[in-house]
Amino acid sequence: MKKKEILHGLYIELVKLQKEIITSGLKLVVILEGRDASGKDGTIKRIVKHLSPRETIVVALGKPSDRQDNEWYFQRYTAHLPVSGEFVLFNRSWYNRAGVEKVMNFCTGEQYKSFFKEVELFEETLINAGFIILKYYLDISKKEQEKRLEDRHKDSLKQWKISPIDEAAIKKWKGYSEARNEMLLKTNFNHSPWYIVNANNKHETHINLISHLLWHCEYHQKDEKALSHTGDLIYPPTPENIKERLF
Repeated sequence: MKKKEILHGLYIELVKLQKEIITSGLKLVVILEGRDASGKDGTIKRIVKHLSPRETIVVALGKPSDRQDNEWYFQRYTAHLPVSGEFVLFNRSWYNRAGVEKVMNFCTGEQYKSFFKEVELFEETLINAGFIILKYYLDISKKEQEKRLEDRHKDSLKQWKISPIDEAAIKKWKGYSEARNEMLLKTNFNHSPWYIVNANNKHETHINLISHLLWHCEYHQKDEKALSHTGDLIYPPTPENIKERLF
C-alpha cells in the first residue's frame, strides 16, 4: 500500500478519535519533544490536517515574559490544557526546562533539580483529573540534523524556522544528548510514559507516530487494520535502548 493511502486511512481514524473526544468529553494531551529539526512541526501538521480547528489546539509557546519568569514554572502551561472535548498538542512543553533551558543555561541548577521533583506529581495530578497524556520524543542522527538545518538556510520558505537555538544545536550535540537521556530516564512514569521515535525518515515518522497514538486511545469503530503500521521506530526509553538505539 502506498504511503498516501496509509495516511488517508489514518486521517479517517483521527477523525473518529476526535468524534470520541467531543462526544465523551475527553481531554487529550499529546506532547512532542525532540532535537531541533527533528520534525515536530511537520508531524503535528499531519495529525491536525483534517481535524476541527475549534476542538484541536496546537500550543507552541515562545520565550516567557518577565512576569512568567516569576510564576510557578508550570503555570503558563496549565493555561493551555484542554477542557472536556478538546485535543491539545504541545510543540515543546514543560519539558523545555529539562532540555533547551538546561543546555542553554536559561535556568539555574536549582530550578533544574526542582523540575524533576515537581513534574511527576504535576502529571499524576493531571491524570487523576481525567487528562490523557501521550509523550513522544523525536530523535534524529547528527548527520540528518545537519542536513535539515542546512536545508532551512537554502529554502526561503523554511527560513522562518531558523533561530539562535538552532544555530547552537550542532555545537551542543553532546549536551543535548546528555540532557535528553537524563530527562527520559527520570520522567518515564508509569502514569505518563515516554515513547522515543526514530525520526530520520519523515514519512515513516508520520505514519508510525499517528498509528501509535491511535493504538493508545480508545474510540468507537477503531479499524485495527489501518493502525497496523507501527514498526520498531517507536520504543520505550529503557537504559538499554538509550545506550544502544539513540543517536
